[in-house]
Amino acid sequence: MSSHHNGLKTAALLGLLTGLILAVGYWLGGSTGLVLAVFVSLVANAVSYFYSDKIALRAMGARPVTEAELPGLYRIVRELAQTAGQPMPRLYVSPAMQPNAFATGRDPQHAAVAVTTGILNMLEPREMRAVIGHELSHVYNRDILISSVAAGLAGIVTMLANFAIFLPFGGDDEDGPNPAGLLLMMILGPLAATIIQLAISRNREFQADASGATLTGDPLALASALEKIHYGTARAPLPADGRLASSAHLMIANPFAGGGLAALFSTHPPMEERVRRLHEQAALTRHR
Repeated sequence: MSSHHNGLKTAALLGLLTGLILAVGYWLGGSTGLVLAVFVSLVANAVSYFYSDKIALRAMGARPVTEAELPGLYRIVRELAQTAGQPMPRLYVSPAMQPNAFATGRDPQHAAVAVTTGILNMLEPREMRAVIGHELSHVYNRDILISSVAAGLAGIVTMLANFAIFLPFGGDDEDGPNPAGLLLMMILGPLAATIIQLAISRNREFQADASGATLTGDPLALASALEKIHYGTARAPLPADGRLASSAHLMIANPFAGGGLAALFSTHPPMEERVRRLHEQAALTRHR
């Protein structure tokens, strides 16, 4: 799937979220409280956007790592950043034994790439390079901004739905909204917003796989790395605490175990599908 198609899909999903806000807001009727709720939500998300790197790094207990400690990792990251014509990000290591990696920071100038001890022990240098390519692509594609906007919009829908509790119900007089409809909206509004937000997150993962494989010129190495990471994360799921959950979408693989209906509520697309697309990309590259 082309980068252009992924970009359009993200834009459409963000448009859908905005439409949901307008629909819920219109249905509730304008009021100062609504405007205030939206403002509070936007401020909260602006703060999390500007501190996105610190929040995620703290949640994973990551510490800065020097070039003397991990010269191989520095060499890989420097080479890929130079290829992309971007500044060198800060590098961190998290003590987690689960193989995982994530990039954060609102733009290439404020970027940080973190890897776990588990992934350093598990991957070959070629696979590690593919993972770093994926992570840097998140930064270059402005995914932190996109996910912050999506989280902000979803937060507004939830806030509006909660605000509905304070509305006068329209019983016999037709002043307020219908109580049954209101209740439904309070439940379905946030649910719909969450599902759209997670679909955006899954779409950005496909995008980072494709861009990362283009940057490294090695889609098969990323496919191989993802398969290893998939088994590793399933064997050692991270404790599902709140701080980690808020950073899960940043990681290369979903750090929590889950299948079935959980797929709809997953921050990541199915691993089989990601691997399949990378094999397709490799075949296309070979035929050029």
